[in-house]
Amino acid sequence: MGKLIFFILVGVLIFWGIRRHLRGVKKGDEESPGEEEDMVCCLHCGIHLPKSECVSSEGKFFCSDEHRRLHLES
Repeated sequence: MGKLIFFILVGVLIFWGIRRHLRGVKKGDEESPGEEEDMVCCLHCGIHLPKSECVSSEGKFFCSDEHRRLHLES
């Protein structure tokens, strides 16, 4: 009877260890960051934003068309 309890406990511990390991692997996959992207600074207000979201003119970067227009007018 003692051997049966021992093997059941060993089985439960192995199952628990494998389950815990698999949960850790899944969490690592979910937390992986997306692609990195360059950040640029708006010349008018100084806010930083991803390069893909900015408005550029003559090699200068702005956060909006309005800030581009205001900067070029001044």
